[in-house]
Amino acid sequence: MATAHHDEHPAGLMRWLTTTNHKDIGTLYLVFALIMFFVGGAMALVIRAELFQPGLQIVNPHFFNQMTTLHALVMIFGGVMPAFTGFANWQIPLMIGAPDMALPRLNNWSFWLLPFAFILLLSSLFVPGGGPSGGWTLYPPLSVQGSMGTDFTILAIHMMGISSVLGAINVIATILNMRAPGMTLLKMPLFVWTWLITAFLLLAVMPVLAGAVTMLLTDRHFGTHFFDASGGGDPVMFQHVFWFFGHPEVYILILPAFGIASQIIPTFARKPLFGYESMVYATASIAFLSFIVWAHHMFTVGMPLAGELFFMYATMMIAVPTGVKVFNWAATMWKGSLSFETPMLFAIAFVMLFTIGGFSGLMLAIVPADFQYHDTYFVVAHFHYVLVSGAVFAIIAGAYYWLPKWTGHMYNETLGKWHFWLSVIGFNLTFFPQHFLGLAGMPRRIPDYALQFTEFNQWSTVGAFLFGFSQLLFVAVVMQTVRGGKKAEAKAWEGAEGLEWTVPSPAPYHTFATPPRIK
Repeated sequence: MATAHHDEHPAGLMRWLTTTNHKDIGTLYLVFALIMFFVGGAMALVIRAELFQPGLQIVNPHFFNQMTTLHALVMIFGGVMPAFTGFANWQIPLMIGAPDMALPRLNNWSFWLLPFAFILLLSSLFVPGGGPSGGWTLYPPLSVQGSMGTDFTILAIHMMGISSVLGAINVIATILNMRAPGMTLLKMPLFVWTWLITAFLLLAVMPVLAGAVTMLLTDRHFGTHFFDASGGGDPVMFQHVFWFFGHPEVYILILPAFGIASQIIPTFARKPLFGYESMVYATASIAFLSFIVWAHHMFTVGMPLAGELFFMYATMMIAVPTGVKVFNWAATMWKGSLSFETPMLFAIAFVMLFTIGGFSGLMLAIVPADFQYHDTYFVVAHFHYVLVSGAVFAIIAGAYYWLPKWTGHMYNETLGKWHFWLSVIGFNLTFFPQHFLGLAGMPRRIPDYALQFTEFNQWSTVGAFLFGFSQLLFVAVVMQTVRGGKKAEAKAWEGAEGLEWTVPSPAPYHTFATPPRIK
């Protein structure tokens, strides 16, 4: 009788507002992230349209600065992080054999904080003086002097931070307490491992950001001078506190991507992941090292030489565990029976392009070189190679990989491949020229530039529009797959291993009411 009751689920609007089911909440996160990717993408296209030609073309400089600030905040906190949280919600219970997340009501709340946070953030564009315009890093004095929109932003960041912390607590509680009998920690899929480590990172650094922006708020309204030089404060201190959050944050955005790649590559290579344990230890080492490298964002502030050397060597050390991962993926593919479906294509593009981003990061880690590269388009090229071809490509790869499991239908492979090639060409066309712009000395965050930078900027803008509009193909593929298509089997991919491929496709509303036994 009890099971019959559980099989029903509420329909209509209330189902989505009040749901505590991990699959529903996972879907909500993924849909929200998709919308935000398009909002943030529209802002990026405003930036690129302005930079198509030198001189002030389309928008005024103040609005341009608001776009550069909000584009980053929306993409990071509204796109990448909710997308990965959506994957976590959907996949972690399925992968560890749990019936649901450990704290289902908290799960609902941590999602519903987000839409309100982003309504608040985006409405800052409509207040007198406009939205935040001091860059996503919110550096004082710009953020102390900014308009009311900056207050909206700070409150929105608080809400996103609470949502992230609650989500992280939920992930940790689920993974540590709800694994099926026999599933030891070192039998967990790598995606689950990367998320466990990411959740601890979130718990450690989100409060630091909350503290920093609260001090900005008191500087703005309550006469404190933490970061205000006119009252004896220190704006560089803000940078230290911000980047102590900001660098681990970069790894919060990339570790789940490593987890997704580590699920997809073995599936399509049809052999187990090479060096599973070393991958786990490498992930943990990256997370540990991420706390001792923050000042590499600040080499140019006038640090003592010993400080610069410490942060330079610590940053270079991160390349070691990351290299371990890349070589392990390559070794997994070596002599495997590879097939190149869309998830695999995105996963391979992720490995190759992320590695380029890694190398340009090593260039930025070298102090004397960084003095040349700092605050130029070289940095923009570097972090987009890490975050777009890293985090975003992994999200798309994961979406194609698990769509059959979520919807019960296979997606259209031809459209998927079109989406892949247009994305990869558009992405490289956008960001590769920016390395050269940066090396030639074009500064970032400016709406105008010298004539000699025109050609590369034009290439970059054409690439951006190609990349942006090719994402509409992805939406078409997803909607088509949700509506119908070829039926997917329980094990949608030949080489797929793991508990999620033992339940029917689409995954039933309630799975694992009796936990599976792991041998």
